[in-house]
Amino acid sequence: MRNVQISVSFDMRAPGWGTPTAELYQAALEMAAFADRIGITRIGLMEHHGSEDGYLPRPFMLASAMAALTSRAKFILGAVILPLHDPVAVAEEIAILDLISNGRFNVIFGAGYVPSEFAMFEKSIHDRARLMDRGIEIILRALSGERFEIDGRPIFIRPLPIRAPQDIVMVGGGVPASARRAARFDVGFGPMTPEVVDIYLDECRKHGREPREYWKPKPGMPLAIHLCEDPDQGWAAIERHAVHVITEYAKWAEQEGDGSNSPFKGLTDPAVLRQAGLFAAWTPEQLLARVDMMEDRQTIGFQPLLGGLSPKEGWKSLKLLERTLPALQAKIEALS
Repeated sequence: MRNVQISVSFDMRAPGWGTPTAELYQAALEMAAFADRIGITRIGLMEHHGSEDGYLPRPFMLASAMAALTSRAKFILGAVILPLHDPVAVAEEIAILDLISNGRFNVIFGAGYVPSEFAMFEKSIHDRARLMDRGIEIILRALSGERFEIDGRPIFIRPLPIRAPQDIVMVGGGVPASARRAARFDVGFGPMTPEVVDIYLDECRKHGREPREYWKPKPGMPLAIHLCEDPDQGWAAIERHAVHVITEYAKWAEQEGDGSNSPFKGLTDPAVLRQAGLFAAWTPEQLLARVDMMEDRQTIGFQPLLGGLSPKEGWKSLKLLERTLPALQAKIEALS
């Protein structure tokens, strides 16, 4: 059975030459409410810190505002860079958002990879694996209602979430260690690459557990689709914004020290980027044709404010999505 999700995501990048930040945030709230109303299944929010273009640093805060304006869509917060944060504070944020949203979200924890972010939070990037394990343990125990001490620190939080924490928390990542971590803690898995999904499933079997929620990214599927009447005109509208997004991710990869192996290397050329297919300007007909090639547990993603894109342009894509959605949902159901 194909479990295909339709997602609208926001990273809130606002380069100086793009749409002003205040306008983007207002538009994001309105778009989230619209997406929920027309039947979009997921709303995604990301996290990074110290980015000159204002990349969203507090996804829990924005998710809470969006949750108050929606009633059906599920929020995916990811990746939240757990080693940067106090896990007790994160546990409290999870509990409050679960109550506000009535159980409509998952949080994906990532280990992080940008040295400047770790420096800003006075953490060492070399400690990220230890901080991930310790943080997840604290969060799961605290959200289960336990009163306990760890390393001499007393921990007790209230209120508690609606759901069991194992049904809320997921681990993200693209390496085998992330898959093993997700299985060991009995939580869901949000991988960056499909190759590690089988490791997660195998590890769950070794622990005698059924897997929690997970998905399987497929190479070649766009990170974001911009729906348009004419693909060339649609690409012209998003091109500068798409290049900006890739350029900024490439800078972070270079900080990590493996810029030569970065998946974004060479994609700052607009023609190369369009050919690579990470971002796509498609007509509704092109989108519908691609659904037949989708596999189980994949996502059809849209970013209507991509890289500071004008909300006016983003609304064009969302309105086309509204018109296309009945046919899109019918095709997905037919494949199930």
